[in-house]
Amino acid sequence: MKVRARVVVSGRVQGVFFRDTARREAKLRGVTGWIKNRPDGRVEAVFEGEKDAVEALIDFCRRGPPAARVTNIEVFWEEYKGEFKDFRIK
Repeated sequence: MKVRARVVVSGRVQGVFFRDTARREAKLRGVTGWIKNRPDGRVEAVFEGEKDAVEALIDFCRRGPPAARVTNIEVFWEEYKGEFKDFRIK
């Protein structure tokens, strides 16, 4: 089953290769969408793909790469749209 999730990650998540590592994880799992730094210091992403793959990527976001210190993650399940061809850093 294909799903879509919008994720907002708080903590020390900018300047620690969070976006690049998430992009690599998404490509490994066949997840499409995007990820970007927000002006408020958080990272925001949209993931689309098979439910288990999206959930695995959300689990990655709960810890992030080694230099990250995730303090909070918000997950918003949205209607699957199938609008992405790949996964990009915005």
